[in-house]
Amino acid sequence: MSQDKSDPAPPSKPKRSPLPRSYWIANTMEIFERMAWYGFFTISSLYITGAVAEGGLGFTSEQRGTLQGIITFILYLLPVLTGALSDRFGYKKTFILAYAIMVPAYYLLGQFTSYGTFFMAFLMVALGAAIFKPVVTGTVARATDSSNSAMGWGIFYMMVNFGGLTGTVLAGILRGWSWSYVFLASSFWISINFFWVLVLYKEPTSEAISAQKRSIKKVLTDMVEVLGNLRFFITIFVLLVVLMVASKGWLSWANAAYVCLGWLFANLLIDIPLRRGSFRLARNLPPMKLGNWRFALYLLILSGFWTSFNQIFITMPEYIRDFVDTSDMLGSFAGPVFAWLSPIRPENVARILGDYLPQAGAMLSSAQLHELMEALYSARIRVEAHQIEQLIEQTVTFGQAVTPQMLTSMSEQLIHLGRQVNPEYLIKFDAGSIVVFQILVSFIIARWRPFNAMVGGVIMASIGLGLASIMHEGWPVVTAIVVFAFGEMMASPKSQEYIGLIAPDDKKAMYMGYYFWAVALGNLFGGLLSGQLYGHFARDLRRPDIMWIIFAVLGLITAVALVLYDRLIIRKTGMEKGMNNDK
Repeated sequence: MSQDKSDPAPPSKPKRSPLPRSYWIANTMEIFERMAWYGFFTISSLYITGAVAEGGLGFTSEQRGTLQGIITFILYLLPVLTGALSDRFGYKKTFILAYAIMVPAYYLLGQFTSYGTFFMAFLMVALGAAIFKPVVTGTVARATDSSNSAMGWGIFYMMVNFGGLTGTVLAGILRGWSWSYVFLASSFWISINFFWVLVLYKEPTSEAISAQKRSIKKVLTDMVEVLGNLRFFITIFVLLVVLMVASKGWLSWANAAYVCLGWLFANLLIDIPLRRGSFRLARNLPPMKLGNWRFALYLLILSGFWTSFNQIFITMPEYIRDFVDTSDMLGSFAGPVFAWLSPIRPENVARILGDYLPQAGAMLSSAQLHELMEALYSARIRVEAHQIEQLIEQTVTFGQAVTPQMLTSMSEQLIHLGRQVNPEYLIKFDAGSIVVFQILVSFIIARWRPFNAMVGGVIMASIGLGLASIMHEGWPVVTAIVVFAFGEMMASPKSQEYIGLIAPDDKKAMYMGYYFWAVALGNLFGGLLSGQLYGHFARDLRRPDIMWIIFAVLGLITAVALVLYDRLIIRKTGMEKGMNNDK
């Protein structure tokens, strides 16, 4: 039976464009940069709060939260500027500058031990990473189109996690010998990227090699037009500075709230005559202007997801170290592998014991036993007080000096009794799941609306965080992390893919830089909340479950906000129109 020629032909499936070489070079550089970053950052909570005797910095959880919040906030805030400038000056030069900063910065990070100097070295790392981020994502955005963007961003996100997984595994082994090796390794991974950018990377921008380049003033003007004018930026920036000052303890949270409200009220009050044109300085002092408010609102809502997301990396390691018994993992089929990956040197444990056993056979008080248990926890050994007392009675004799041989013998027995798996290896089940399943998940959700995928991912990630509130052993915590990972696989790549599709071709890096504002706010709020909530609920009240419930609820609130945003704004205006039109 012949087909009527008047019948319309069935729509053909659009052919997926091949991914160019620049895409794969960008992915390779991303792997090594993530090896450096996550090799340090995943274990940064352990290093920052670890005992000085064990090579850590000995800072409090509140100090740790402030460091991680402020520094990573700056890291993800700066890509707005660095992304705009990289479109103007070229991606290749920007890559080289980023690597030239990060190589010495990672090394110095392991040399400085005071709060101020460590802060400055951490800030240098953040500056280099902020220069790198929008350029690598801008390369991916330029190398993909509507036919291959879902798969392209999925592969990219898988490579991000492959680098993070590899870097963390190697860092976990290295820190078993010396923390300094972790920072040397991060510097080395970054230095390898000089080869890829100098030998194989081809400049993808047209403006950088054009005879008609934008002036720096024009670049900065284009940058602020996306979200608002300079008055708007200054107003918001002062609010964030007040929050950071409060997090340092220089200002109470109540007084910080009064200052923020007063600052907002004063700016809104000044804007009234400015908008009417009745103020003499109106020409030199324009009123606040919010640019693409739909885009700004999208970033603000998305920051709620990143606030919860970051807890996997900054709060979970400390929680596992202090509250989770991972001995079930050592007793499983993979026990020998985890034991090999989590080396504990007996001499390090002997040094801890030596601080608490100055005299042979001396009975330890309850307070001393508790302190010794906490010190052993930091050294990844989880034992009970009665086990320590019994071991002392069996090993030493009252009235005799404690010899190095006795300390070594006790150390070996303690390692056998209470050895734990490094917290970073549990965390990296997140990255491992993404490496294995990201392409499959990206294939499944390729035809989904980005907002549907994001909402589903945020809900699933929130469930994973909520499960952590009732998990106190190794494999159950891994289950919660894997659930979180599947939510991450849905939400994070889709959020980047969407911005890559709506951004103008000549401003891809700048728009991708603005995407990092959501991540910046999530890091700032996430870091500050992590330090405060962990210090209060987990450390002081011994109720970490309340902390995890709070973070899970925050994630669910973000999902509800995304649904309302989609229905009330995006669907009424049209997706691209709603994001790209300022009217």
